[in-house]
Formats: sequence, C-alpha cells, structure tokens
Amino acid sequence: MQLYTNLKIFHYQDKLDSLPQESNTIEAPIHIRIKPTNACNHNCSYCAYLNKDLQLGQDMSIADRIPAQKMEEIVSDCIEMGVKAVTFSGGGEPLCYPQLATTARNLAEGGVSIATLTNGALLHGEVAEVFSSLGTWIRISMDGWDGPSYARFRSVGGDEFSKIMTNIKNFKKLNGKCFLGVSYVINRDNADHVFEMGQKLKDAGVDSIKFSGCVVSNDGHENNRYHAPVFGRIKEQTQRAKAELQSDGFEVFDAYHELDEKFDKQYTWCPNLQIQPVIAADQRVYTCHDKAYNLDAGVLGSIKDQSFKDFWFSNQDKFYEINPIRHCQHHCVANRTNKLIHEYLNVNPDHLPFV
Repeated sequence: MQLYTNLKIFHYQDKLDSLPQESNTIEAPIHIRIKPTNACNHNCSYCAYLNKDLQLGQDMSIADRIPAQKMEEIVSDCIEMGVKAVTFSGGGEPLCYPQLATTARNLAEGGVSIATLTNGALLHGEVAEVFSSLGTWIRISMDGWDGPSYARFRSVGGDEFSKIMTNIKNFKKLNGKCFLGVSYVINRDNADHVFEMGQKLKDAGVDSIKFSGCVVSNDGHENNRYHAPVFGRIKEQTQRAKAELQSDGFEVFDAYHELDEKFDKQYTWCPNLQIQPVIAADQRVYTCHDKAYNLDAGVLGSIKDQSFKDFWFSNQDKFYEINPIRHCQHHCVANRTNKLIHEYLNVNPDHLPFV
C-alpha cells in the first residue's frame, strides 16, 4: 500500500469542508510538525536552514528550543484537540532535544501517531526504543557514501558514517513496528554513488530509500540548472535501483525530478497551512515546513504566552492572510496537494452527480 501520495487528505471529509473561509469553521490540524530545537550535531553543506540564499530559515536562531513545560502543554493540547499525527523535524536535529523520548511517548500513549526526521547519529538508547515500539516511521537524512565523503559533507568525524550505519542495524534489531527509511539527498558531489548507497542501505536493513535533490535556490529554474549536468546519470541510477533493489521488504521512492512545479503558485490561499502547520523552536506557529523561520510571510502567530489550542481556535482570518501567489514563489512540498484540494472545492455542485 502507498506511503507517499498527495491524496491522503481526501480521507478527511470534515477537514476538507472546513477549509474555505466561508465555512466559518475551524477544525484541528491533522498533522503537526514540531521543531523542538534548532541545535544540531551536524553542519551539512547543503542545509537549507543555513543557506543565506534561501528564504527557509532566514530568521532562525540556533539557540531557540521549546521549553520543557511548554512542550508538555503542546502535547496535552494535541491530544485534547484530536491531532492525528506529529512529526519531529529541524530546524536542528530533533534527537538533540533532551525531552524528546518523553514527549514522543506521551503523544503516542495519548493516541497521536508519531514520527521523526533525523540524521541518525543519536538514534540509540531510550529514544530509539520509544520510536521502535511506539513510532510509525523514522526517516534518516544521508548524503555521503563512506566515512570521508560523509565527514566532508557534514563537517563531522571520519567515523560518523559507520556509527550511523551501526545505529540503523541496531534499530532494526529492536524488532519494533516502526518503519525505518532513509532520504538520500543528491547533489553534484555524490551523483555517482546513488545506486551504491541504495544497495548499502538495503543490505543494512532499512525499509525504504527516498531519492531527492538538494534545493539550492528560491528559483526553480536555478535549481534545475544546478542539477542539469548530473540529472541524466542520476536518473539512470534511481531507475536501476527501482528495477533491481525494490522488493516486498524494501521500497525505492524516486523523488528526484525537476522542481519547477513546486515553485509556481496559481491560488490565493493555502489549504495546507490548516492541515499541517509547524510549531517551531521559537514558539511560533508557521504555515508550513517550507516557510519555517520566515518572519516576513510565514508566521501564523506566537504561542509563547498562550496555549496552542487557544491560538488555533481563535481568529479564523489568520489562515487566509498569506497569498501564495505573492508570498510563496519558492519550493513547496504541498503544492500538488493544494492544487488537488482547490480543484475539489471548486467543483460546481450542480454537476456533482455527473461523475
């Protein structure tokens, strides 16, 4: 059954019908990304949060972290509101957050599905046990193919790659229910090692590998120009991986493609910000992952001095103040889903029976 699809939202009829402003209804978000800390134990050369040429992360402070008491409040709100899922992500490295294991356990025991993005370096001990037994999925971001390349890309020690591969193998030995995937971030420097890493990760026991290209610019055409010299030989490897490596126990998801479609917007309000908002380490709520730490046009508001629940269910107008045509002409993972939702909502009701 499919893991990656833009159609998941269409299983939530009440949420879809509440999205337009004229509905005068506010439903709880379905899925929240929580960025608990901006501290990170790696320093990736392509990190979008640290790239001064990208709008993502432009106002991020590395020192920010959600206070433990505020996190407890957020967990209680998510459970009470009926939020379906929480994914922990960066900003920084979520596993650097001291209270992550406790936070994840409390959410899961309260009926909220949990997942995390991570670099995998700290995926051991209590936090690994919590996610193995209670988590739905973990996705590890990787880029190098051996010790020296990994150290060069991330400014870490030469043994970091082998530590992470060991963490992967040990996590699978826990025999929990958690689906373990890897997002292999492709750039010009690792272009000749894509299939090689697919094979290594399958041998290590991961359940899935997702191939995706690094984002180097707010301009889609500029991204395509960056990838153009290596695009052909990378596609050969991703397709070879699908043909030769994919099996019942190992999924290959090829998300390496030209990026233009994810940049251009033709709609004036964003459905996704009501579906999958971000609670960030600065205690602000942002519209989405792609506008996190963007104070110009990404902030829905602050929860520093109020609960997330009180903030969410007050002032419906905040969900419509950002116009994607003006404010979001950059990379957007929700663009395809947003287009489908607008098409769904704009169907002439008189013609609905004529399917």
